[in-house]
Amino acid sequence: MEKLIMIKYGELSTKKANINLFLKQLKDNLSFALEDLDVEIKFDKGRMFISLKKDNFEEVEEALNHVFGIHEYDIAYKFNDKNFDKIANFVLKLVKQKVFNTFKVVTKRSDKNYPISSMDFSRQIGAVILKNIEGVKVDIHEPELLVSIEIRMDAVYIYFNSEKGIGGYPVGVAGKGLLMLSGGIDSPVAGYMAIKRGVKLECIYFESPPHTSIEAKNKVLELASKLALYNNDIKVHIIRFTDIQQAIYQNCPHAYLVTIMRRMMYRIAERIARMNNCKILVNGESIGQVASQTLTSMNVINETVRIPVIRPVSCFDKLEIIDFAKKIGTYETSILPYEDCCTIFVPEHPVINPTFEEAREYEKNIDYEKMIYEAIKNHEVIRISLKEKVKEFEDIL
Repeated sequence: MEKLIMIKYGELSTKKANINLFLKQLKDNLSFALEDLDVEIKFDKGRMFISLKKDNFEEVEEALNHVFGIHEYDIAYKFNDKNFDKIANFVLKLVKQKVFNTFKVVTKRSDKNYPISSMDFSRQIGAVILKNIEGVKVDIHEPELLVSIEIRMDAVYIYFNSEKGIGGYPVGVAGKGLLMLSGGIDSPVAGYMAIKRGVKLECIYFESPPHTSIEAKNKVLELASKLALYNNDIKVHIIRFTDIQQAIYQNCPHAYLVTIMRRMMYRIAERIARMNNCKILVNGESIGQVASQTLTSMNVINETVRIPVIRPVSCFDKLEIIDFAKKIGTYETSILPYEDCCTIFVPEHPVINPTFEEAREYEKNIDYEKMIYEAIKNHEVIRISLKEKVKEFEDIL
């Protein structure tokens, strides 16, 4: 008998011809997350198994709660003998260690050569439990104890009430994306949702010293570190936006400040994305939440890029986004009172229905291509790892 952790795939099992691509990525991500915990990982198209060389199940389970691609996981007992009486005695031994009044037995049989059907196997195991444990009864709807048995080709696996994984796709299976990460509530939630669909994220943050503080920068890095728990590690590109932002403020109508600022950010983000093989931009825009997020504004701002822009929270209201932020642990950091460059120089009455023609005309007042080149050339890169925080400064051009 071996005690191990069994992982169920859920949505991944629908991938058919390319399922091995998803499963290999999940195994690689698990190997990274568990590399310090002395485990061995094996998988087939039905299940993934984690064998532990020491009794550190709680540490492993904590790590699994940050790995996308897991539908469900169970602490299971692998029993190599398929003799019914021996299986029944072993199940009874395990069940006697539990405290319960009602139970249900569910059997899955992938070994179709096994002589007892799944339903008959469940009935017979249930009868053994009823005969040997006084005062318990079967409840097929809401049992206190669910006894699960899988008769597979190699062995029989026995486990009890399962733990839910966080679902989604293994990180990296969908390629890379660049998250426009601010210090607000919305963008970290959008980043989490993109990671859940298998997108390996890098981040871009626009700072505007001296108008923004080192505390604002550190706040963003803390948000990035929370996303790194799910992303394995994360790279943050920090763009000094001061010169561009001041040029916009001094040379463009104030009603258009936010629109033109966002157009510049998109231009920079697209170039950083392409330089780092990111296939999409991701941001936390929500339809109608602020002036730059009306459909007209988003259309005018989007004009500046040819890369797809993904907005995972676009149809959420603010309260839904706040609830999500609390769930993933970013809310308390996001509400720290440090301004980012999106909240400075905001006009009293920003335009909500900008036009392409006016935005293009006002941009002619500034030599933005030269400033964008300098901002990208001199930008700072910080890599945040699950294992350690590493600071790197890279010259991109």
